[in-house]
Amino acid sequence: MLTVKSFAFNPVQENTYVLSDEKDACCIIDPGCYFGNERTALKEYIEQQGLSPRLLVNTHCHLDHVFGNKFVSDTWDLPLHLHEKEESVLAAAPEWGQAWDMPFENYRGELIFLAPGSPVLLGDHTFDILFLPGHSPGSIGLYCAAQGFLIGGDVLFRGSIGRTDLPGGHHETLLASIRDQLWPLPDETIVYSGHGEPTTIGWEKKNNPFLA
Repeated sequence: MLTVKSFAFNPVQENTYVLSDEKDACCIIDPGCYFGNERTALKEYIEQQGLSPRLLVNTHCHLDHVFGNKFVSDTWDLPLHLHEKEESVLAAAPEWGQAWDMPFENYRGELIFLAPGSPVLLGDHTFDILFLPGHSPGSIGLYCAAQGFLIGGDVLFRGSIGRTDLPGGHHETLLASIRDQLWPLPDETIVYSGHGEPTTIGWEKKNNPFLA
């Protein structure tokens, strides 16, 4: 069984996820740790649990999801996995940081591109890559069918959806991503979003006002 640990980091309370398996391998997804105490909290959790980081993944590369990329990469010698359409979004992140008065040093290492049909492996566990554009051009979700959960980034929230007014966003594309890629998942699938509390596919089908 995979363990899902979440941290709410930086001023917009972005959810950073650490997924770990029975053999203590782990995957760090969307490290949004900006402040020193946040980086310490992430590092201490991994060390105290005896985990061995194997993967660094961005569901998308908006500012609040990439603050900690360089820290994670430098600390555990990990390259960054992302969709190829997020490369330009990642490159623009420092400019957005200046605009938000939150300067930071961007990740500049190797990029490994993820694509639907090429699963991601963490030990004996498999994640299917779902292409979910609309909030960002190359947004992806990591779906673990065996355990019934999705790490979905900022595509679908409890009772809401991702914003589409940022560069590369498109409202109808986002709705199509949700209906075409997420609605076919089992209703009991847990969605771990980029902000806020988890939800389920079934609950959102019945209650999400943006998708009625």
